[in-house]
Amino acid sequence: MKLPPLDQLAQNRIGFVKAARIYSNVVSPPVMFAVVGLAFGLYALPNWAGFLWAAVYGLLVSLAPILVVVYLLKTGRIAELHMSNTRERSIPYISAVLFAAIAYGLIAGFNGPELLRCLALFNVIELTALAIINHFWLISLHATGAIASAVLVWLVFGWQAGLIVGIPLVGSVCWVRLFLKRHTPAQIVAGLWLGTAVVLILVPFGCFVG
Repeated sequence: MKLPPLDQLAQNRIGFVKAARIYSNVVSPPVMFAVVGLAFGLYALPNWAGFLWAAVYGLLVSLAPILVVVYLLKTGRIAELHMSNTRERSIPYISAVLFAAIAYGLIAGFNGPELLRCLALFNVIELTALAIINHFWLISLHATGAIASAVLVWLVFGWQAGLIVGIPLVGSVCWVRLFLKRHTPAQIVAGLWLGTAVVLILVPFGCFVG
């Protein structure tokens, strides 16, 4: 019999479980990609233009999907923030794919930074894959986002930066998701594989390379 997540019930959210839940909520994929998007925007255009393009990316790819989830939570269409029930993830994933596609269209159509264009394209592919997989099985979105962020930093800023970001980020995110019993080791490993694969698939097409 599968045990429920440690933080599923409000009365369990105390002490270390509470701290782990807060960390899991803060270091979430939308936040990870907002930070990566800001770094990419300023790296491509180290001025206000880079910041504004990063803001466009962040608003569409990170903030908009969060607002959709908050709306669904407030209206009772999903039971809890982490959506352990995979059936509750359909609308959030579909809306996230659409927002990422809009971001890609705006960045590509108005000649925005290539790094952000590639990042938005990555989000479209990654989120589509996650939506399909989660229709049948609960894969770890957190693990996917963490490893993808680390690999992206590695490719753009060098292996040293990739290790500095990747080791603590990937290690802590995977551990906290396992600790909270939000995912099994298999779901974590699948997320790590997917995040890495989608980034590397885009490299031969000229994305994330100098």
